[in-house]
Amino acid sequence: MKTIASIACLVSALLLAGCGSSSPPTNPLVYKYSVNAPAGSSVAVQFGPDTNYGLTTSAVPVGDEGSATVLVAGMKQQSTYHMRAVTTLPDGSQTQDPDRTFTTGQIPADLLPSLTVTTTQGMTPSPGIELVGLTAGNGDAKKRLTIFATDPSGNVIWYYDYDRTLGIADPIKLLPNGHFLVNLYIGTSVPGGVVREIDLSGAIVHEFTVDELNKWLKTAGYDWTANAIHHDFTMLPNGHLLLLVNSNKDFTDLPGFPGTTTVLGDSIVDLDPDFNPVWVWSTFDHLDINRHPMMFPDWTHSNALLYSPTDGNLVLSMRHQFWVIKIDYADGQGAGDILWRLGNGGDFTLLNSNSPADWFYAQHYANIISPNSAGNFQLALFDNGDNRVLDSSGTTCGSTGAPACYSRPAIFDINENDMTAQLLWSYPTVYSFWGGAIQELPNSDMFVDITTPSDNSTGARILELTQQPIPQVVWELDVDGGNSYRTIHLPSLYPGVQW
Repeated sequence: MKTIASIACLVSALLLAGCGSSSPPTNPLVYKYSVNAPAGSSVAVQFGPDTNYGLTTSAVPVGDEGSATVLVAGMKQQSTYHMRAVTTLPDGSQTQDPDRTFTTGQIPADLLPSLTVTTTQGMTPSPGIELVGLTAGNGDAKKRLTIFATDPSGNVIWYYDYDRTLGIADPIKLLPNGHFLVNLYIGTSVPGGVVREIDLSGAIVHEFTVDELNKWLKTAGYDWTANAIHHDFTMLPNGHLLLLVNSNKDFTDLPGFPGTTTVLGDSIVDLDPDFNPVWVWSTFDHLDINRHPMMFPDWTHSNALLYSPTDGNLVLSMRHQFWVIKIDYADGQGAGDILWRLGNGGDFTLLNSNSPADWFYAQHYANIISPNSAGNFQLALFDNGDNRVLDSSGTTCGSTGAPACYSRPAIFDINENDMTAQLLWSYPTVYSFWGGAIQELPNSDMFVDITTPSDNSTGARILELTQQPIPQVVWELDVDGGNSYRTIHLPSLYPGVQW
């Protein structure tokens, strides 16, 4: 038997006016707002602490069934919010639901991380949110959230609580459909990896494991086995998913390594929308196994995989090679040749420098920040500085009698035409042995994640910095009880929406 409310919504839909209802899903910070409207309409929800609203979701299309559900997220715990659905009808006209209020629930106290925010007096942090990915920490910190989002004031406004025996988020990314894609794995050398798509409520939309990936590889005719799905993935404009995986390969009597050495190297797997491997690339086929400046036999330990839209090729950052390389992918038609190697001992000349120390070492989160990604472009990365080579004799930082290691976010200008590179901007920070991220924000400020600051090795520090020769700290988020592999800044929790 239909309720009065459902009959009213049905009548409203027939009158092309739309009608909404709401209910809290399992996440206490997320509300489910359902709307009946004609097929071909779209629905977004405006929300905020009062009837000025101020925040909005992205629009959700109404299907042939005549209804749509919008998951509303971005709210603080134990707070009352006003909401209304705005329906855009097929003819372009709009209708609005009456205002209604909702009160969010409470995050379990033992899940909340320890966060401290500091804003420099007279400065305003960039609008948007921080999407945080932490390690599980130690002791009681293992109970705390490892995936969550905060507003600029440090309030947790969304989180995903999951079985943390699956590992940590390396990484988590917002998809064009409004869901999140996350890779959960325990460690680079340990077999595993779960790639999971979730909606804002935390419901699993789809997932697959490294074991399933290996079945797909075998079916496609590949005779090697992926050990772990790790560190990064990339969604392509054509709907393909690029995975960064590693595998083991035995070598005999390598120079300095008598007997059998099991080497861990990286591969890229291109999955089409039906999860068929259609292009595969391996470091074992393209690099010198005897070049290993750090932590061999964990040979390459890549951690960032980028698509270059200007030329359709791929950029891979290999931490243990101290290199960022470009690979001939050619939108899936390339031969996989290495087009260039950027870094100390690579193919580029570093301008305005006479010291190898000016290059980057053990880097993380290489990303292109210019509109173009080929020819002459700008590459940002977090230079961890491990084993930084200080002089032509090969002296490394931290060795006996040598200066201590330091880390820095950095921007390099890359010119593929004359094969030169130049340091444009950097900000020396406390040393961070691993992790880190750097982004350029729309206002040209730099967003920097220091994963393991040496003065708080069990925590993390996230900064917004002015992009000046002498940068100023605009905003700082300090985390205690968990390192931050990759915290990034997003305009909002919704694709295409700026808060």
